[in-house]
Amino acid sequence: MTDSHAIAAEDLGVRYDLRFNRKKTVQRTLAQMLSREPIEQFWALRHVHLRVQHGESVAVIGPNGAGKSTLLQVLAGIIRPSEGVVDVRGHVSGLLTLGVGFDQELTGRENILLGGAFLGLDDAVARELLPAIVAYAELGDFIDAPLKTYSAGMRARLGFAIATAVDPDILLLDEVLATGDASFRAKSKTRVLELVRAAKAVVLVTHDMSWVTEYCNRAILIEKGHVIIDGEPEEVVETHRLHTEEEKERKANAAVAAGISPVIAGR
Repeated sequence: MTDSHAIAAEDLGVRYDLRFNRKKTVQRTLAQMLSREPIEQFWALRHVHLRVQHGESVAVIGPNGAGKSTLLQVLAGIIRPSEGVVDVRGHVSGLLTLGVGFDQELTGRENILLGGAFLGLDDAVARELLPAIVAYAELGDFIDAPLKTYSAGMRARLGFAIATAVDPDILLLDEVLATGDASFRAKSKTRVLELVRAAKAVVLVTHDMSWVTEYCNRAILIEKGHVIIDGEPEEVVETHRLHTEEEKERKANAAVAAGISPVIAGR
C-alpha cells in the first residue's frame, strides 16, 4: 500500500459469533461452548478489496443486510475486522447512524459541541465552528430546543452540518441524504460535491440510484457480504436493478410453488 490512496482494504472480513443471541438459553450456549459442537458464525463481509483515492465519491449499494453499513463502520474504525487489513489516511468524519453521539435531553446547540467532541475536536475549535454549523443546519429556533423534539429530518440536518463542518479528508455517510426535505437534500449534495472537488474522499451508502449515477465517480455493489461489481455507476446500478428483479422473480416462483400469494412473498 504505497500509493496516495485515502482508503485501502485488502481481503477484508467481518465475522460475528452467533452463539450469543436472544433465541438461545444460557444453558444451551454454555453447553455449546464446552462441547465440540461447531460454533455458528456469520460473515457480514468476506474477501472485500477496496481502494478509494482522494477526489473520488464512491457509492456503496446493495440489498438490505448485504453488509454495506458494516463496511462503513470498519472504515470509520468502529468495528475491527476479523481478517484482512484496512489503511485509512487522513481525518475521517462520518454520519453513520442518525443520533450517534447526541444527547436527547440537550439542545441542538449543545449537541453541536458534543458532536464536535465525538469527532475529536477540542472545545475551542468546536465553539469557533458553532455559528457556521447553526447557520448551515437551518433549524431556526429549534437549535435551542431539546433534541428529543426533533424529527428525523431535523436530526439529519444537524448531524450532516456537524460531520461536514470539520473539513474532513474522508467523509463517510450512511443513508443520511435520503432524510429531510428536498431543499436540504440538494444542499447536502452540493456540499458533498465541494468536498470531492477539493480532493476529499467520500464513501456513502444509499438507496437513491439517481444520486449514484449523477454525483458519484464509482459505485460498488455488495451482496451477502461480497463485492459483486466495482466500476462505473451506471453499470453497477443496472446490475443491481437486474439482480433485484431476479430476486423478486425467484421469491414469486417459490411462493407459487408453496401455494403462497406472490404479493405477500414479495414484501
